Amino acid sequence: MFLASDNIGPVPDEIFQALANANKGYQSSYGKDDVTKEVRTLVSEVFQAPEAAVYIVGTGTAANALALSTLANPWDTIFCTPVAHLHEDECNAPEFFSGGCKLTLVEGHDKITPKALHKAIQSQKRRSVHEPQRGPVSITQLTEKGTTYSLQELKAIVDIAKSYELAVHMDGARFANAMVSLGCSAAEMSWKLGIDAVSFGCSKNGLMSAEVVVFFDPKHAWEFELRRKRSGHLLSKHRYLSAQIKGYLKNDLWLDLARKANDYAAYLVGGLKQIEHCHFVYQPDANMIFVRFPRGLHQIAVKAGAYYDLGGQDLENGPQDELLTARMVCDWSIGKGNIDQFLAILKAG
Repeated sequence: MFLASDNIGPVPDEIFQALANANKGYQSSYGKDDVTKEVRTLVSEVFQAPEAAVYIVGTGTAANALALSTLANPWDTIFCTPVAHLHEDECNAPEFFSGGCKLTLVEGHDKITPKALHKAIQSQKRRSVHEPQRGPVSITQLTEKGTTYSLQELKAIVDIAKSYELAVHMDGARFANAMVSLGCSAAEMSWKLGIDAVSFGCSKNGLMSAEVVVFFDPKHAWEFELRRKRSGHLLSKHRYLSAQIKGYLKNDLWLDLARKANDYAAYLVGGLKQIEHCHFVYQPDANMIFVRFPRGLHQIAVKAGAYYDLGGQDLENGPQDELLTARMVCDWSIGKGNIDQFLAILKAG
């Protein structure tokens, strides 16, 4: 009953087979290998963007921080939500890799709204030598609260950013889950809306350690290459990163994994709705769920072996009927049997 995150589950067998296939003979190093060349083409095809610059790194933090540092100057500010991963969970990596960018938090919570973004950008209106300059806007899709931006919502945000001539970055740690939820293509959820760069997340959707950065304007390519090398994120045996992406994209495995995760989450949501004391905090659009129920019921579930995220809330001390919020995330492998076991514990409690 492992529901804490989708980055704690196993890696699909197809990925190990792709690694085994790459582990034969000799290949050029530092991304000059045939596997990497093939993967660049495959990613470009997924995004229907033949001119895109495609790069692979080992972590989501590197993907976000290096992409944003390429889009921003050290004296800029990056606009994001208060719960954005790059603000709360990346140890100031965007600031570090950019050489000094600050973050301007856009009012609201999981989603940026056009009105709030306009207000945040206007707050930097003086832009003299004394103030930070306006930099890129970063959108998280799927959001940190499990909701998706509709294509219309994304377009409205991009339009505001472009009216100020600002670049737009998408943190797509759960890109596939959001895309499957919306029933759209990768192109429709990115460059066709005006998105400039995407951190195309893979690790949360089943991979061992590989993420993709896509710039839709290749003018950013050389700077990103230099930043990746300088930061220590250009691997010598790069083909083993690329092999994971090749296996991920082959036969649309990435979409199959995302559909499974989303379907399991929908199954979990359906079961939780049948339990009287469970209340949803956000609309569960894909594979991440935020649900509240009494402390006493949490204690029973955790004691029985359920593993999910309580965000630092005190499980042991406090009224038994106090509602605590749990974050639950389904990965591709959890299966209905584990979910049924978890729901049975809550119902019995």
